[in-house]
Amino acid sequence: MSRPYELSPSILSADFRILGEQLTTLENAGVRWLHIDVMDGQFVPPISFGEPVIRSIRKGCSLFFDCHLMVEEPARYIQSLKDAGADGITVHAEACRHLDRTLAEIREAGLKSGVALNPATPVSCLDYVMDKTDMVLVMTVNPGYGGQRYIDAMSRKIRDVRRKLDEAGYPDVPVEVDGGINAETIDEVLEAGASVIVSGSAVFRGDIRANAQKFNEKIAACAHRS
Repeated sequence: MSRPYELSPSILSADFRILGEQLTTLENAGVRWLHIDVMDGQFVPPISFGEPVIRSIRKGCSLFFDCHLMVEEPARYIQSLKDAGADGITVHAEACRHLDRTLAEIREAGLKSGVALNPATPVSCLDYVMDKTDMVLVMTVNPGYGGQRYIDAMSRKIRDVRRKLDEAGYPDVPVEVDGGINAETIDEVLEAGASVIVSGSAVFRGDIRANAQKFNEKIAACAHRS
């Protein structure tokens, strides 16, 4: 299968005083994706950052910008995020009045489209949009805050999503996981079928280069087995 196997570190846990230095460290460690959580204070309580920050870090950074929109009606921001430097946009099924249309608009903008499912959102939500989806993000915590504990029941959900995509004829569409992914949980999510791994504090806390390399070793080993 040709679906990507990637570590996508979440800059929500980065030190913004030295963000540029930390991104360079990630690139030097072999990281190829960057997870960018955009929060509006409505879909989730916190407000994080938006186009100005993305545009700033895009300069001199070659990483794939994996933009995760935790905002209401995210279709409003597709063009501005593209202009800022996004490569992919993942929207929450729960936040879109017209999910099919929003995914189509992301692709029409020349970006990779993703659907995020909150822990309690059923997998059946994907039934009629898989043909417009380049990635499915399974939230393994409730969205909005970093540092939460992995929800054990999400391992079954990851398997269910992976099986649904495979049986529908989309084996190359990756399953991304976000929330509570660390040295204790990464093996479990990889075994369940995840291939794009979002991690924040477990990457940015301590030695960023060593942390990223350890994650990448686990991910590469899983990709080899597949």
